[in-house]
Formats: sequence, C-alpha cells, structure tokens
Amino acid sequence: MEIKQVIVVRKDLKLSKGKLASQVAHAAISAAEKSKWKDEWLKQGQKKVVLKCNSKEELLELYEKAKEMNLPSELIYDAGKTQLEPGTLTCVGIGPAPSEEIDKLTRNLKLL
Repeated sequence: MEIKQVIVVRKDLKLSKGKLASQVAHAAISAAEKSKWKDEWLKQGQKKVVLKCNSKEELLELYEKAKEMNLPSELIYDAGKTQLEPGTLTCVGIGPAPSEEIDKLTRNLKLL
C-alpha cells in the first residue's frame, strides 16, 4: 500500500516563497507526528504532494472532512512575526496515510 502526505496551501494569501516553504514544512512535520502510518511512509521515501485551495473556508472544509475520514491532519496558523497577521490560517497537512484514502479527499485540487 502506498503511503503519502498532502499539504494544501491557501492561494488567496499570496505568500512569498520563503513563507510558503516554512508553512509547508510546519504542516508536514505536525501532521506526520500524528500518523500511525509514519514508519511505513518513512520507509517508502516520504512522498509529499503540495496542492492549493482558494480560501480559508475551503481549507477548513478539507480539514473537517479529513477528520471525518480518520486521516491524520493538522491546521497551521502563522505566528504573525513577518508577513501575516497572527493566527492567519495558512495550510493543512493531511497524512501520511494510504494514498487512495487521501486521493478521495484531494483529487479535485490542483498542484501548487
């Protein structure tokens, strides 16, 4: 069974490349720490896919659906020390989990 992780980023925020990279890293680590599939994912090479969504509302909806599907997931809120206001929701990490399960949730999203 293939295991992967997906990070979904809000495209409406127009993050700089550096801010985007740090937020994606936060999401990847935070979600992975919660996953029962973490060890297998590490053995398989830590596959990650970064996708985009249109809004905070869409990101929250994805998170709620991930929780309903029992997929490990973590919302990331910025600390507000550089570009964004404190508490700005930037992205969600989903997985590591079976690819087929994550795909049910994210198949209609576009690559970042």
